[in-house]
Amino acid sequence: MFRVSKEEMPQAKEVLLAAYQALEEKGYNPINQLVGYLLSGDPAYITSHNNARNLMRKLERDELLEELLRHYLEVD
Repeated sequence: MFRVSKEEMPQAKEVLLAAYQALEEKGYNPINQLVGYLLSGDPAYITSHNNARNLMRKLERDELLEELLRHYLEVD
């Protein structure tokens, strides 16, 4: 089985920021769209602008939620 090394995997923060910016550029409410994606898993919540949808799909939703909680709670 082919596995991508951790160095080649995008970081959750980078992916979230890229998606946020792409959504904002397209005139969407980025927070609402990201919440919709995280709750439902439906990639249609994320624009394909600037490859944001493909970036988001490279990481599991639980990884993204884990990053958000760590940052919010300021824990490692």
